[in-house]
Amino acid sequence: MSLVYKITYPNGKIYVGQDVTDSIGYFGSPRSQYIAMDFTPEERRSFTITRDILWESATATRQEVNAMEKHYIVTLRANDPSIGYNRWPKFKNHNSL
Repeated sequence: MSLVYKITYPNGKIYVGQDVTDSIGYFGSPRSQYIAMDFTPEERRSFTITRDILWESATATRQEVNAMEKHYIVTLRANDPSIGYNRWPKFKNHNSL
């Protein structure tokens, strides 16, 4: 089973990723330094995150899984540093034009 998931951190920011092994213990690979900057040492002592499955398929190709991951990153704006921890694809702020 392949899936695309959303991780939500205590500050409300998100990370969108994919898992092609359907591992319940996999929580993605966002850059820890980005997350660490958002939390004080005290806040880091007790930390709860949630993982929500956004999409899943038993038959999707790797290309289809990649496309769905990108779709959700862009749609949810997880690549906007004010909203999420994804850094790909590069966020384009169209409001600043």
